[in-house]
Amino acid sequence: MNNGDGSLAAVLEEAVDALHVGQLCQNGQLKMEEYGEVTYVGHGIVRVKGLPGVRAEEVVRFPNDLLGMALNLEPEEVGVILLDEGPGLAAGASVRRTNRVLDVPVGEALLGRVVDPVGRPLDNSGPVGATIRANIESPAPAIVDRAPVTVPLATGIKVVDALIPIGRGQRELILGDRQTGKTGIAVDTIINQRDKQVKCIYCAIGQRSSSVAKVIADLREHGAMPYSTVVFAPGDAPPGQLFIAPYAAMAMGEYFMRRGDDALVIFDRSEEHTSE
Repeated sequence: MNNGDGSLAAVLEEAVDALHVGQLCQNGQLKMEEYGEVTYVGHGIVRVKGLPGVRAEEVVRFPNDLLGMALNLEPEEVGVILLDEGPGLAAGASVRRTNRVLDVPVGEALLGRVVDPVGRPLDNSGPVGATIRANIESPAPAIVDRAPVTVPLATGIKVVDALIPIGRGQRELILGDRQTGKTGIAVDTIINQRDKQVKCIYCAIGQRSSSVAKVIADLREHGAMPYSTVVFAPGDAPPGQLFIAPYAAMAMGEYFMRRGDDALVIFDRSEEHTSE
């Protein structure tokens, strides 16, 4: 054997040894994934064939990491609402299950942040550091387990607090025409909770970005953001985000409720997205 053959043998032996070491370091496991195929896309709705084991409200993933939520389960197809804009999504695309019912991050890490209904940050302040997640829908407490409303919730507006007292644990509806100050009452109520140990979630559904930016600026100016979270689904967001926005905000508020804290959740819905 000449020097060339010896060099080649040494290289092959080194390669075989490297492959052997790599094989020993790998712990391969089989993983089953369930895939389906898109048959229709339109108006934020996708129809999928396949996925026989998908669950209601389960998150499914399309190409380019687009997310959807399975909503309508039928024997032959599954109706999915898109949670992301998918201009390139078309019939024939693949979709796979994630085996995870739609949930959102909850906890103290969301205070002071602006997020979308899926829990992704919108404020350019880095990722949300929440380690706890909660399903967007959970069983409501039984009637006998609910405590009576005994503690007042002051809005800071004297005429409202004097004529229409609101209690912690109570629901209140603010009705009025456009530009009559409905959002102002809600924002003043959040600002008035400073130093009152009330966590606040402001959920803007279908609002203009400029309007929500003004609300956020007011909250920051009055020092209300450290105990507040803003959930924002703009008017041009996919219908799926507009649909799940109030559920996501309630899940964030219910986390504090179950922990024994008081929480104020405000839904501010644009008139353009309100059905009479």
